[in-house]
Amino acid sequence: MLRREISRSYQEFSDDDGAEPTEAYQHCADDKEEASQANGSVLPEDDPTETSPILALNKNCLKSFFSFILILIYLSLTAVAGFLAYQTISDFMEKLNHPVMSVRYKEVDEFDPPGIALYPGTAKLLSCRHHYHDHIPPRTSLGEYKDLDCIMDMVNYTDPYFNKTRRQALVVQGPTDVQNRELIFLQFSQNETQEDFSAISYMLFARYSDMSRSMDKESFMRECERNYSMWTFSGGFRTWVKMSLVKTSGRNESVEFRQESNVVKYNDRRPAAERTNELFFVVFQWRDPFIQEVKDIVTANPWNTFAILCGVFMALFKAANFAKLTVRWIVKIRKRHKKGKRSRELNQIS
Repeated sequence: MLRREISRSYQEFSDDDGAEPTEAYQHCADDKEEASQANGSVLPEDDPTETSPILALNKNCLKSFFSFILILIYLSLTAVAGFLAYQTISDFMEKLNHPVMSVRYKEVDEFDPPGIALYPGTAKLLSCRHHYHDHIPPRTSLGEYKDLDCIMDMVNYTDPYFNKTRRQALVVQGPTDVQNRELIFLQFSQNETQEDFSAISYMLFARYSDMSRSMDKESFMRECERNYSMWTFSGGFRTWVKMSLVKTSGRNESVEFRQESNVVKYNDRRPAAERTNELFFVVFQWRDPFIQEVKDIVTANPWNTFAILCGVFMALFKAANFAKLTVRWIVKIRKRHKKGKRSRELNQIS
């Protein structure tokens, strides 16, 4: 009996040991099947990388369109920057070559005495006097030379345009006291002449002292005649000349006289025998106590132009950098597109 129980127990122990490997093997087989299903290849219809041809075509067209727009923007920025640079340089050169004139009026109590060069020819000087407040005394009788209280000098020199011609100039020191309306009144007398027109020429220059202190007065008068204008006053009239001074500074510095003149007829009451001598009357006076100063001002600012050009070149640099990044982006998109296309072809083959 004891042997039967031992045999039965051994049989049960053997049955238990045989059952466990079978169950373990079953579980291992199930795990292998699930792993094989999990690691297996996906069906072609479930591949997420595969897209329809119409969608791929739309994406390519959209990418090409945006690439064209970016290139067009770059070209537009480049054209605008180039035009702005050209316009800036052109405006700078235009303002540099054509400065703006600035006019300023400077008030003075008195002027430097100007030089009045008269060319009487055959006419004789009767009187030369300084008067004030527009008061002129009666005419001096012919042949009387007692009314000569002006500072004057006689200069002979060669004509600057005709070397064989000698000219004789009577240079008189002009008025200075503009506040008291100082004037110079000159009278000339001329006998009968064979000329068609009777007139006396005169010329104005800046300062009488320039001539009186010059070591070569002949050369000085020749240069004055080359650089200053000539005016005339006729016989039988009183010509009142009102002078004004214009100083120009800048590229070309110069001094210019401007004048206003009015003419009044002389009522000749002399006997008929004396009327053969023609009389000339002229008055020189300052118009007002202002000197007109004209200055050339260059409105072109080099720093402003430099700043604009720096901005233009910076814009060009940014546009070039933008274009470079755009090209890189386009190349990158094309590479990605080719890589995706190649991977789809390999997936279809597999």
